[in-house]
Amino acid sequence: MTTQQLAKRQHIDNILSYVDGVQPAHSFPETELIGRSWTRCLTEYGLDPSRPRSARIVTEQTLREHQDSVDEFLNVARAGVEQLYGMICHLGYVLLLTDHRGITVQYLGDRRSDRRLRQAGLYLGADWSEQYAGTCAVGTCIAEQLPLTCHRVDHFDATHISLTCTSAPIRDPSGELLAVLDISALDSPEARYSQTFALNLTQLYARMIEDAYFLRRYRSQVIFRCDKSREFVQVNGQYLFAIDETGRVEASNTAGRELIEDMHLENRADQNPDLTQLFECQLEDIWSIPFDQDDQVRAFRRQGSGDTFFAALIQPRIVSSRPSEVETLAADDRVPGLDILAADDPVMRRTLGLAKRLRNRDVGLLILGETGTGKEILARAIHDSSNRSGQAFVAVNCAAIPESLIESELFGYVAGSFTGARNKGMRGLIQQADGGTLFLDEIGDMPLQLQTRLLRVLAEGEILPIGSDRPVCVNCRVIAATHQDLSQLIARGEFRADLYYRLNGACLKLPPLRQRADRLHVIQSVLENLIVSGSLPKVRIRADAVSALLAFDWPGNIRQLVNALTFAEATCDGGEITAYDLPEECVSDRMPPSVGDLAGTEPESTPLLNALQVHQWNISEVARQFDVSRPTIYRWIGQQGIILPRFLGKGIGTERK
Repeated sequence: MTTQQLAKRQHIDNILSYVDGVQPAHSFPETELIGRSWTRCLTEYGLDPSRPRSARIVTEQTLREHQDSVDEFLNVARAGVEQLYGMICHLGYVLLLTDHRGITVQYLGDRRSDRRLRQAGLYLGADWSEQYAGTCAVGTCIAEQLPLTCHRVDHFDATHISLTCTSAPIRDPSGELLAVLDISALDSPEARYSQTFALNLTQLYARMIEDAYFLRRYRSQVIFRCDKSREFVQVNGQYLFAIDETGRVEASNTAGRELIEDMHLENRADQNPDLTQLFECQLEDIWSIPFDQDDQVRAFRRQGSGDTFFAALIQPRIVSSRPSEVETLAADDRVPGLDILAADDPVMRRTLGLAKRLRNRDVGLLILGETGTGKEILARAIHDSSNRSGQAFVAVNCAAIPESLIESELFGYVAGSFTGARNKGMRGLIQQADGGTLFLDEIGDMPLQLQTRLLRVLAEGEILPIGSDRPVCVNCRVIAATHQDLSQLIARGEFRADLYYRLNGACLKLPPLRQRADRLHVIQSVLENLIVSGSLPKVRIRADAVSALLAFDWPGNIRQLVNALTFAEATCDGGEITAYDLPEECVSDRMPPSVGDLAGTEPESTPLLNALQVHQWNISEVARQFDVSRPTIYRWIGQQGIILPRFLGKGIGTERK
């Protein structure tokens, strides 16, 4: 057996020994993080270290889909990626930029080692997800949401034990993982400390790329940029906050979000406080920054700690008197009726961007999304924003109309066509939509024989009412929607392929509420619409209720949210919705072990209180201990009546209300 084979065999034994609880001969793994990954690979993913996997390179089509999903980000990241590679290429490193699923969407490497790099998976299109590749820098960075070096025998796959790989996460402005920056080498020194500089450098460039993307995304808003150094704030300020005209933070970079979290702001419902809650200042102090000092920098004291921060304002981009083609397109793309449907969710922005471009085109639209995601709301918004807005919007739920009636409902009939028909006949729903928009919801439930007739309507622009021998011309825009997988229905012969292609001139995908980065915006908008429409009286929603709503998974999506808010308003007192007013399903997160009913329990015996004290009131650490979200911890604190130290003059946290 060769030396390399012996090393691989020893590596496999070390992994199995560690996960089985038998300490190997020498210290493996060197970090707890790697150990957790080894355990996941064996127990959760079912990977076998004795059966190495060859590198998985996705197809060109799949790669393009992954690249398209982060196209705007790649345009911003390109300069930083190329600059970093220029610094490391002579040291034998390659550079990978993956999306949040671990697919390499950008790659820079030495073409002279092309074959070896591709075999190792250090290549464009490579899948470095932990579920497939095992413990590795990219996949474990995604799983742990932390920067790390996966050095040689840290890797799960024995074929990777000569590699050294270092990765750092890149987040979008909502805090969700957007991409992973990685530098890797085929061969490296044995010592782990040899990669210390690589880790620092990767983290630095990940932060630079992330901040550049933040500034790009919020280039139309005022950016409050601050740092503890006056000299660096203008060029490399660590904390970035996009603010509105009231000084409210609408978004922040990772450092900014951490600063907000550290403040433990009382009654804060989300990550968007006012700057006056973060710093000792008034609103006019913020807007006067560009005029107070020659260097356009002003000092502020941080609330609570009194630390000094230096701040500058980045003004929004001003469109010139002769805008470029790109700027003109951006201005034309402002469609209030569609813009209001989302805030800062990338998938929704992409969907709405496509809807804006196609709203005045007579091309069929197919809206896909889970039940309750707002498919009809989007269809109506497209209609109301189009040049057909003055005409009818006719919505048809294909799953709600009895099959025996759907033909007459859609196509209408002439007098005397059948027993029970109206004396004067009836105009069908398709004809009622003439000049406007016909919305066919749950199109996947339409019977096959009617699919044939609908296809003829779309192809010829005319309908034939039941009992009539003369077709009627119609001119309507058709928008269809479904929660089903139409490709599977086609494969089973339950849906016509030709109708699918006729309806699917463009596909608009609505993400489920649990995956939306702008959940807070959705909650606020839904509540406001319910109040404005008169469905609910004017009511406030308290911070603990918002936290519970943000933490819930929403299997019924926006429709379930509407029901939850309606229920909460009916049960609340004083016009204020609290977490206790929400339906039980929305606040049924698991409790920490042995908490149960705490009535009459001494604080010292409360597991949650003990955890808070052990972790010195660090909410994030306590949340990790109980494997729940931070909002859940805050809710438990409220339920158990624990007062956090920052709310007490004595500065202790063991008192109760």
